[in-house]
Amino acid sequence: MNEFNPMLTPREMFQKGIFGGSYFGPNAGPTMKTELADILMDELIGIPQSLWNSSKYVTKVNLFNTKAGSSYTEWLESGWISEADSYGWVEWYIKYSRGRRCEDDYRQIQRWKSFCGVNGRWRNTIYSKIYSSGDWTISPRIQQSLLHWGYEVNEIDYNIWKNKH
Repeated sequence: MNEFNPMLTPREMFQKGIFGGSYFGPNAGPTMKTELADILMDELIGIPQSLWNSSKYVTKVNLFNTKAGSSYTEWLESGWISEADSYGWVEWYIKYSRGRRCEDDYRQIQRWKSFCGVNGRWRNTIYSKIYSSGDWTISPRIQQSLLHWGYEVNEIDYNIWKNKH
């Protein structure tokens, strides 16, 4: 069984609204390499640039209308950025979903699993909060963060979680 199974493609993530529309914006990270720009143009064609190339973080662009995530500087300081994917996890995921395999796959998949996999910290946290409150709109920041990792809170996974706890 493949334990790495994001619910959303990178394209679907951007269409729904992630990172305040600024993930690949001019203030988001390093100067974009031509190879990445070519991949992005192909991957994000038809998606308004305001959903991925904004010069500033715009909360209302996010699906849950809340700011979530860390800054690029925090990503660097945490060691989350590899030389091959200077924009981080989403860049890695775009390339992975397009067939690239590299030495960083294991680390990135482990990060995904720790965040929103079946035993992931934030996936379990949100389902626990929903269980305690009965409120599916609870913790929009957590739900927005999960979306950044290609995961949407849903009733099927909630029921599986509930039956285990």
